[in-house]
Amino acid sequence: MNELVYYDLKRAAKMTPSLSVQVAKEIGRRIVAGSLEPGTLLEEENSLAERYQVSRVVIRDAVKILVGKGLLDVRRGIGTKVRPRSEWILLDDDVLAWHITAPPNEHFISQLMDVRLAFEPKAARWAAERSDPEALKEIEEAVIRMEQESGSLEKFIVADALFHQAVLRAAHNEFLTSMEGMIYSALLVSVRITNQDPRKNSDSVKFHRDVYEMIANGDGEGAEALTEKLLKDAIRRLKEAFGDSFREE
Repeated sequence: MNELVYYDLKRAAKMTPSLSVQVAKEIGRRIVAGSLEPGTLLEEENSLAERYQVSRVVIRDAVKILVGKGLLDVRRGIGTKVRPRSEWILLDDDVLAWHITAPPNEHFISQLMDVRLAFEPKAARWAAERSDPEALKEIEEAVIRMEQESGSLEKFIVADALFHQAVLRAAHNEFLTSMEGMIYSALLVSVRITNQDPRKNSDSVKFHRDVYEMIANGDGEGAEALTEKLLKDAIRRLKEAFGDSFREE
């Protein structure tokens, strides 16, 4: 799954990125993928400028971007060092997107699912209690897209992501809405790991339809319980792919 799908879901501006942004993305992807491990010193400025065929100013600006995301630390007399994962701004859109094409990080995915399980069932309950006709329509449209999509796996995943986005927004809580990028990343990464076409998982599609029906009927308790069941099913499939080392909640 391409990280561009993530940016499309986030409705990122379609502007051509500057050279510094492009270089920051190249280095950022290497850090997230583990090619540059925490504690590693980055190449010197001149060497990086030669590698990427850009000026030293571009390299400095790229480094500043990654410092802002918590991935790099610049120390005079020492150099530019990759920071520990615990210091990364993991909810940054680029950092989430770069995980999509990086080798699967079991600990990262497990933590994503922990957070989803903690918040999304409650969001479904609130959606049932607070949603308006427009919000319900968005949820239903996403379910219909999931049910009808038989050609493109990517389009199905987008519909799945839009379903969860619509539920979060129907809860009318700005903090929940701000977490939608994490859900996109979790969905896009999970598909790569389970290597399963979710269009063939009729139980999953039915779960989404049932959650919508509960929300539409104002059944907060039912919506919460079914969303928890849906997420636990996703965790089960991830555990099957990773083995017993994958932590369940």
